[in-house]
Amino acid sequence: MCSPLSLNSTITQQKLATPFSLRALFKTLAISSLILVLFYILFFDKSNNYQLSNLLETFKQSFPAATTCPVSHPPTNFSHIVIGIVGSMKTWKQKKAYIEAWWQPNVTRGYLFLDRAPTKQFLPWPSSFPPFRVNEDITGLKVYPKIVSPVQVRIVRTVLETFREGDKDVRWYVMADDDTVLVVDNLVDVLAKYDHKKYHYIGTSSECIKSNFDFSFDMAFGGAGYALSYPLVAALSTKLDQCIERYPYLRVSDFMLHECLTDFGVSLTQEKGFHQIDLHGDISGLLSSHPQSPFLSLHHLDAVDPIFPSMNRSESVNHLMKAAKVDPSRLLQQTICYHRPSNWSFSISWGYSAHIYENVIPRSTLQRPLETFRPYKKNVRPPFYMFNTRWPSNDPCKAPHVFYFDSIDQSVEGNKTVTTYSRVAPRGLLPCSSSGNHSADFITKIKVYSLPEIRLEVRGKNCCDIAHAADINTTQVIYRSCMDSEIIA
Repeated sequence: MCSPLSLNSTITQQKLATPFSLRALFKTLAISSLILVLFYILFFDKSNNYQLSNLLETFKQSFPAATTCPVSHPPTNFSHIVIGIVGSMKTWKQKKAYIEAWWQPNVTRGYLFLDRAPTKQFLPWPSSFPPFRVNEDITGLKVYPKIVSPVQVRIVRTVLETFREGDKDVRWYVMADDDTVLVVDNLVDVLAKYDHKKYHYIGTSSECIKSNFDFSFDMAFGGAGYALSYPLVAALSTKLDQCIERYPYLRVSDFMLHECLTDFGVSLTQEKGFHQIDLHGDISGLLSSHPQSPFLSLHHLDAVDPIFPSMNRSESVNHLMKAAKVDPSRLLQQTICYHRPSNWSFSISWGYSAHIYENVIPRSTLQRPLETFRPYKKNVRPPFYMFNTRWPSNDPCKAPHVFYFDSIDQSVEGNKTVTTYSRVAPRGLLPCSSSGNHSADFITKIKVYSLPEIRLEVRGKNCCDIAHAADINTTQVIYRSCMDSEIIA
């Protein structure tokens, strides 16, 4: 990579190798050329009224900076990412469905690292799974007698063992657990924003304050997944075992890695699309108000209710991935819009849920997740979460009619994608009297129309229109680009 520092170093080396007389000659010629250019600008070029303030800019245009270097590498794609998955044979039977939901054979690159070889019931190993590896035996490490948690050392060393596979043309290593669902298309897009030639440690903290307090607010939680740039992993691979010798008393692999990287002077870059899910119960409130960031991962699926109430956990994940396969960049992105004639507010979490409120509710309120979930750890005092929430309510002016993703159709006129959201159960409340008694009880389906060229922008820039379909029980939401200076709320 070209930089002013490397350029200066090169010039210095050239000066040392150039005879003094030649250096003096080159210097004289350079000064003479500069004087001639300035003389021409001041006295002969009458096409512009030059001031002293723009002489430097003119000179820059005449002599482009030597430190400007074109980007030579192509954009990051699937082939530049290697994924290391940490698993265990004890739980593989329950966890394998999660990996099958997102792993793409012959497309995704990576390995599943197990604590021991697969048993006969899993052999021959299916080609639909990531190729497996058995983690190295750490009992031979000099520091092993001092290690407090050998399992956690096995996990953190998976970074090293993934690197030792020797894959070519790698820019990023992504580490995750076997109960983590990844959206690799979105990972590619997010990681492409960063310079893979520099040290990068990218991930997220926990949703719960207590979890972060116990370890670090600046640590990537490994279940959510995290990404390390190739140069950082290459450097870490030579020092990781030394780091383990410094911190054998640490009981959590994520914190051990964080301490090692801190010793390198590398800090965490937060990406909101990773989700540790240190929560229990129904996380629909969180997923229905997802931050306007590409959805990257979902962890701890065994610790929460199925994300679709009519399905089990593995069915739920596969159902969500139906939308992800069609338009991963839009998945779970929240769009809020209003139907003024009936004073209804709509909140759409694309590919997951749709809510109708029988009242005009500010966007700032709807962007806060409904607290349908509980903290991961019991007996903790509030505040619980790293974000603001709002309480579920039985007030008919505040409680939503809830619809869940049902189906997706791309084979419609005008190249539109249509997602359909169906009501699971009646709301069971009276209409909101303060906004005109316009009940939404009769609505059973919501159809959301989107065009591929209308991309979701940053929060607050997405607009939509509401229309009633020919079927009186179906409402249509049509995504569109926002107009200039449009008031959306």
